[in-house]
Amino acid sequence: MNKKLTRMLEPGMWVYFLAMAVVTGVCFWRRSFLAGAVGAALLVVLFIYNNIMRLRRKKALLSYLQHTAATMAPEAKGLSPFPTATIRMTDGEIVWANEEFCEAVGVRGNREYWKIDSIIPHFNTRWLTEGSTECPQEARIGQHRYRIYGSLVRSEDAEASLLLANLYLSDTTELFNTKDEYYRSRPIVSMILVDNYDELTNNLPDGTISSLDAQINEKIGAWCRDLGGLLRKYERNRYLLIFEAKDLPKLQEDKFSILDEIRTVLNPSGVAATVSLGIGKDGESYQENFSFAALSIEMALSRGGDQVVIKDRYNFNFFGGRTKETERRTKVKARVIAGSLTQLINESGLILIMGHKMADLDALGAAMGLVTICRKCQKTVRVVMDRENTAAASLLQALDEHGDYGDLFISGEDALLAADSKTLLIVVDTNRPTQVENQALLESINRVVVIDHHRRAADYIERVVLNFHEPFASSASELVAELLQYAVDTKDIRPIEARALLSGIVLDTKNFSVRTGARTFEAAAFLRRAGADTVDVKKLLQSDLTDTVARYQIIQKARLYRNEIAVAPLDYTVPRPMAAAAADELLNVKGVTASFVLFPDDDRIIVSARSIGETNVQVILEALGGGGNAAIAGAQIAGKDMRTVLEELVASIDKFFER
Repeated sequence: MNKKLTRMLEPGMWVYFLAMAVVTGVCFWRRSFLAGAVGAALLVVLFIYNNIMRLRRKKALLSYLQHTAATMAPEAKGLSPFPTATIRMTDGEIVWANEEFCEAVGVRGNREYWKIDSIIPHFNTRWLTEGSTECPQEARIGQHRYRIYGSLVRSEDAEASLLLANLYLSDTTELFNTKDEYYRSRPIVSMILVDNYDELTNNLPDGTISSLDAQINEKIGAWCRDLGGLLRKYERNRYLLIFEAKDLPKLQEDKFSILDEIRTVLNPSGVAATVSLGIGKDGESYQENFSFAALSIEMALSRGGDQVVIKDRYNFNFFGGRTKETERRTKVKARVIAGSLTQLINESGLILIMGHKMADLDALGAAMGLVTICRKCQKTVRVVMDRENTAAASLLQALDEHGDYGDLFISGEDALLAADSKTLLIVVDTNRPTQVENQALLESINRVVVIDHHRRAADYIERVVLNFHEPFASSASELVAELLQYAVDTKDIRPIEARALLSGIVLDTKNFSVRTGARTFEAAAFLRRAGADTVDVKKLLQSDLTDTVARYQIIQKARLYRNEIAVAPLDYTVPRPMAAAAADELLNVKGVTASFVLFPDDDRIIVSARSIGETNVQVILEALGGGGNAAIAGAQIAGKDMRTVLEELVASIDKFFER
């Protein structure tokens, strides 16, 4: 007879208990209390008897399995040399185990009522129910490490209550230990660069330079001594260090103390030495690790130096970078870049200039300076910009009133249609592909130039034909103003274009109060000679009364953290320029060295940050996916609420001060 039909005709004990309970209930309902009491007592007795018999059957089954296994052990030993056990899937109880299993797990005596998770910590059977035959995690039992394989013993009857699984342990201790040692001994290639060596040794006699070299060599050598690696100096200010991967966590825990130790080396003028480390790991060869280290050094220098950058196959990781950037750029580079850029423009057809989203006066000012060079070269130029979403509305209005720039601006979509193989795209005031005005346009053009002053982020624009990236500059407008000095004559610059450039410099330097070097004043003087009126620049930076009141309402929301960090979380949306202006205004409060303004914008939280002290807001916001430079930074965090972002910001601030 069919098994399912047989099971239907032979119901389980629960059916009989249910029937008796119904009959007993009817007796009480019909007030036959004696019959009801007898039925209830009988029901309880039968229930207890059934449980006792079930436990006896279970015990008999276990004894039978163990007796059978013991009887068959001599014959089965040659067939299954692995430690083997059979468990019940419902509760993980071991119903049988061979001697090899008992010896492997170190259990002796009565084998009844063992639980597999009490023998193998953190063991679960989910992988078996999902159809896998191998446990995804290794099992550690004493000093041994095992791989666990298994299979379900399924009954042909789908309604059977007993579901067992066979487990097999494979001792892979030697294999796992060898694997761990392999990863621990993987080579790490690093470069150590004394990044202000020229400044340290400038105009010094040979004897003093030799003394400085000896001190630097001693500091770096002492730091590397415990690594057991290979340290070699291959240039006057460059060292090659090769060590094993097991030592890298120790260096990270030590926070790369060489960054602080090397600053004790001073030249006669009191200038402290600084170093940058580029570390390459996880490459397939020494050569690939060396290329990763070279990229890391380049990244460290582009972010201001005095820090450690670790590059693996996928990501960059940053350590240090707290000190102020020291200006280390030369006019020679600006002259070379100006010549190369002019040549690229002359060889191109259409020139497209694009800044970051929500373009400000610096992005638009730099673009207008490049328009001057394109006009000098007699090339068609367009500025890719969303005129509806911009922080440079005052400058746009001034350009519209001028009358000569009616067809200058173009949308990203129209630029995509106009671009061809001879188009040159110049990106200004950003080096991150996700922040440009139109990312599709950036990805569709092969010839790209980047001019930027922000510290390089991990997701910087790659495959560029020319890169003028100077994190020591105050603004992109300053960089473009330097290029103009070598690319055009002063008479070729229109006063409104000079005003646009100067407004970008004034904006990013906060009226020449932050991130201002000698080159910044030289660029401003050049623009003043080219016709920039400082009064007109001041008008471009003015805000109306409504915006001023709204800005001070934001300031009222600010609270001090660590007695010097002003944080203003808002529960309403404000224009980004207003948030940036409020962050700037907070720096005017006595004792405040850094400020953060946070506000919601659709499904994102926007953060605007400013600093005038040692607090590097770019390093803080990098942990939240943002970027910028030491004095000005921002972030856009999607998919998180204000409370979460605020907690992450506070944690990043704490981490920065713990370094």
